[in-house]
Amino acid sequence: MPYLPCLNASTIRPASIPDKIAAAAAAGFRAIELWNTEVDAFLAEGHTLDDVRALLAQHALAVPSMIAVMGFVGNTAPGRADRVVEARRRMQQARDLGAPFIVASPPMGRADLAVCGRDYAELLALGREIGIRPAMEFLGFVEHVNSIATAREIMENSEDPSATIVVDWFHMVRGDGRATILEDLRALRGDQIAIVHLDDVPYRKPFGDMTDGDRVYPGEGDIPIEELFTVLAETGYDGPVSLELFSEALWAQDPYAVARAGFEKSAGWFA
Repeated sequence: MPYLPCLNASTIRPASIPDKIAAAAAAGFRAIELWNTEVDAFLAEGHTLDDVRALLAQHALAVPSMIAVMGFVGNTAPGRADRVVEARRRMQQARDLGAPFIVASPPMGRADLAVCGRDYAELLALGREIGIRPAMEFLGFVEHVNSIATAREIMENSEDPSATIVVDWFHMVRGDGRATILEDLRALRGDQIAIVHLDDVPYRKPFGDMTDGDRVYPGEGDIPIEELFTVLAETGYDGPVSLELFSEALWAQDPYAVARAGFEKSAGWFA
């Protein structure tokens, strides 16, 4: 497969870390995106990172990315020193689980993109010390950094050639850049993309009313997934593609069945 098949742990969120890892592997995924908060909860139960690494090795799963350094980029509130400490801790945890990337989330409101660029540059410098690369994320439901274009401006403002972006189909159509999603994706080089989040959404609601919970399995919505993958191939990207859903209906089901269905419905896009 040209893309590494990955399951974002959010897709089966209520499951335990051992079940998330086992379900992903049993379904056919070769990688899993873990969340720092969920790993923290597992450690708080008395487990160790060695236990997580052993589970990953047992099931032959890679961790291409972890989620996330939040509340750092664009945050001008007091408490910066504490935010640096937490960002470092999360990046170290991700590195210790073998992740080459960690997601750097954007601010929720209007943002000074020059300040965001400086913050992202600081994260990249910290990441080089630690041995991991923060990847700039955009979120379709935030006020400002909600498109490839705004995230790319932050990358450029960082003036760091190692800057990368997280590409997510849902956020591309949910945000302000949906009219130019193909052009914006085509403007990226493959080595500027850290990971691709795979999802779909029906266009039944106004775009501004869509939430993460509206995401569905690939092919069950109206996102032009085939065209997006055609453009993705043109960029030269050949990294992980991670199925990322947030459905309460799916969370209520057996995680092994959800992971299996997710792989089956995504497999054509991994190939």
